Amino acid sequence: MNYKRFIVYQGTVGMAASMIFPFYILLIKNVGTSYSQFGWAYGIFSLTAALCYPLIGKITDKAGDKAFLLIYSWGMALILLAFPLAYEIWHVYLLQIIMGILGAVQKNTEKTVLARYVTKATAGKEIGNYHVWTSIGAAAAVIATGYLVDFLTIGSIFYLASLLFAWSGFLIMKSGEPAPLSVEERLAK
Repeated sequence: MNYKRFIVYQGTVGMAASMIFPFYILLIKNVGTSYSQFGWAYGIFSLTAALCYPLIGKITDKAGDKAFLLIYSWGMALILLAFPLAYEIWHVYLLQIIMGILGAVQKNTEKTVLARYVTKATAGKEIGNYHVWTSIGAAAAVIATGYLVDFLTIGSIFYLASLLFAWSGFLIMKSGEPAPLSVEERLAK
């Protein structure tokens, strides 16, 4: 996987995530009874991610980034299929735990890939350009999803986002190029 392919991948997962995150409060409101339940759901997501970061970081250094990008893409594609089926708040809490783990995988791996690809002397510029392209995709997805929700059901956006996540997994699988070297492989050279 090269840097440009990584930007396309991250733009795709950013679009898919942006399709659901601003709107899934509507789904939780339909399942739960209050916004405090949304607070708990998001808090569970964040706490789960925080607890998983150290372990994910260690494993990523050994297994490589590509494997974790695939885990994130395919994991999100599968978990989003379950969201429209959630009809009790504890279902949402359980889904949030799984998404917290996957979110930690994504955030940690995104940063390790960036660290491996950017040149130290121009890191700020390269990361700034990276964020431009991934943010444009995310913004377009949020705007378009607002219109989609008007014409489709709230559950349908989870299915569409699932398809985007699956497609991002295919992008990584089809890259045919190895991921950047793990720490052990770099030290061995």
